[in-house]
Amino acid sequence: MIIVTGAAGFIGSCLVRKLNDSGHTDLILVDEFSREDKNRNLANKQFSQQIDRSEFLDWFRANYALVEVVFHMGARTDTTEQDLAIFETLNLGYSKALWGICAQRQIPLIYASSAATYGLGELGYDDRHDIVPRLHPLNPYGQSKNDFDEWVLTQPTQPPFWAGLKFFNVYGPNEYHKGRMASVIFHTLRQIKATGGMKLFRSHRPDFKDGAQSRDFVYVKDVTAILYWLWQQQPENGLYNLGTGQARTFLDLATHTFLAMNLKPNIQFIDTPADIRDTYQYFTEANMAKLREAGYQAAFYTLEAGIADYVGQYLKEELVY
Repeated sequence: MIIVTGAAGFIGSCLVRKLNDSGHTDLILVDEFSREDKNRNLANKQFSQQIDRSEFLDWFRANYALVEVVFHMGARTDTTEQDLAIFETLNLGYSKALWGICAQRQIPLIYASSAATYGLGELGYDDRHDIVPRLHPLNPYGQSKNDFDEWVLTQPTQPPFWAGLKFFNVYGPNEYHKGRMASVIFHTLRQIKATGGMKLFRSHRPDFKDGAQSRDFVYVKDVTAILYWLWQQQPENGLYNLGTGQARTFLDLATHTFLAMNLKPNIQFIDTPADIRDTYQYFTEANMAKLREAGYQAAFYTLEAGIADYVGQYLKEELVY
């Protein structure tokens, strides 16, 4: 039996599809299941049971002997949320409780951390354990993820295998419910359909041209492939970056979204919203050496190929993966 928390969300539901495609249907899906726009992500997927997140920990304590691995993808992921109590409860407290059960009962745990832990990248983007206490995330979401990573690294009792994945900018199908937090590809296509053009944030720094702000964009199908590989191979325990290792500009991303729709790019620039301007990252790029050295050798989707697959197979018709 396999546990997936955050199962109705973006990465969680894509992981359920990956598990199904790999022959696994005895799945326990954990989420709050109160939003129909998220629940549609589970359409045509096979699983044994859905359990509300408020009831899951009690279920887990009673049924741990049936569980072979936990994929903990559930979290509050809104980077603009400022209520620290929400993150303390959902991202830190809940994760600690899951860790405790997995450590006590010796169940592998693979969980979602975030590249938001790196802040402005003052210490680079290396998934080394020694820099975790010195990182300075830019918002409460990133801080909650780093707090959990730091706590994990001090625990004397651990699951038999654990991995914390520092997700960089993940994009792909099943993010329809994410609103403002959905990928720029998602928003580009919506804006193109509505207005024929796309507006990107202009640069507010002299060392970056408009549209040259860069991220390590990683396709969700690569993310789920790595999550599955980690469970199957169980390399050394620890934190792992999960990006492609190659930063690309937002201008590249928007341009190739137009091209995937067989349209000429029509891009304008607007001011970055004031509420995120001071904490806006201008560059991220994952150092992927640790995962490669652990044995993961598959090629990543290029940005062009990922956008073409996402737009052509899913986003144009708003289909679920």
